[in-house]
Amino acid sequence: MGTWVAGIGPGMPPARHRQTGRNAAGVTLDPADPAGNSRWLRRRARVSCGAVAARRRRRQQPWWALLPTEELLDVRLCDLGLSIEGTALGRRIDRLHAELRRAGLVFRPYVWLSTDWFTPEGSTGFAVPFYLAHRRLVRLEHAQMFEAEGSTHDWCMKLLRHEAAHAMDNAYRLHRRDDWRRTFGRYSAPYRSAYQVRPTSKHYVQHLGSWYAQSHPAEDYAESFAVWLAPNSRWQKAYEGWPALQKLRQLDKILRDIGDLPPTVRTRDRAESLPRLKITLRDFYRRKKASYGTQQPWRHDRELRLVFAEPGPGSRRERAATFLKGARVELRSKVSALTGQYRYVVDQAIDAMAARCRELDLRLSRPRDQARLGAAVLTTMVTLALSRGHKPRFRR
Repeated sequence: MGTWVAGIGPGMPPARHRQTGRNAAGVTLDPADPAGNSRWLRRRARVSCGAVAARRRRRQQPWWALLPTEELLDVRLCDLGLSIEGTALGRRIDRLHAELRRAGLVFRPYVWLSTDWFTPEGSTGFAVPFYLAHRRLVRLEHAQMFEAEGSTHDWCMKLLRHEAAHAMDNAYRLHRRDDWRRTFGRYSAPYRSAYQVRPTSKHYVQHLGSWYAQSHPAEDYAESFAVWLAPNSRWQKAYEGWPALQKLRQLDKILRDIGDLPPTVRTRDRAESLPRLKITLRDFYRRKKASYGTQQPWRHDRELRLVFAEPGPGSRRERAATFLKGARVELRSKVSALTGQYRYVVDQAIDAMAARCRELDLRLSRPRDQARLGAAVLTTMVTLALSRGHKPRFRR
């Protein structure tokens, strides 16, 4: 009796269980229901394999991955020991190279880990932020900055295509071509920390957001390249009737001219590469937050009083500071998307507003939906005031 119980390799039940017709978990198996037994065994095998894989992943975790946040912040960037190989980031870079190959381009940019997304002037490779090489660091970036640029697949691929465009420009010196200058403008035009946008303009493609193609001729080219390269973008149809379509067509001609040619320039430099950075994560985030600008003097009392009100005698209305605290996540997300500013800058604006509301003891004076709309408008105003002199939303 009991010899009908199937063995499952290393997880095979002990002999005493086979003799009693029970499996290793003590569950009785029915000889009259072999199909049910088989399903149970397959499910058990999947669970066992999943547990083994989870244990293997835990063993492969770097030494700092399970540290509490406060201890992790004291780890130096150079000691993280990160690598692109074998990560989701590495697979996305492989996908970028496959897209270049399918587009008929022989150029392949090299990529290294640093502190931000950027392509050094003249380099045929580009840097990506270190946190994308490990999920624990993505969570830390979110905790510190309220977002992690490129942390989703689609967002990362958009940024990779954009930076690949700059690297390819450097590799072939495209901006020196007359047809490039006629299409996109003067490469030598100065970069500005802020730029005027025309949201309704159809002379520029829309890719990264914040109308970034309008910031500089080099970014107009890079955004156009990213749209041109993206699989299934159907740019001919998407931009039909737009002046931007002429730019895409001209870029298509330029890329077909040089697509199968070896690059004119080849570099191997890796500016600000992670192994050279001796600062701790704590100092890195302190400097990053400081780089987003300095606090501006508060000049928005009149606007605050248009949204909220002074407390009346015996008023039990909700405090404005409490309301802003509850609406913080929604305001941070929406105002960041609208203004193109980092969520950290928006969060600073909300902090400043809440602090002033506490000082003035302001209260809600209208329905919550109206108060939420007014707070969004005011948050946008304060964010733009704080962001004067900040670096662009996406820097090269």
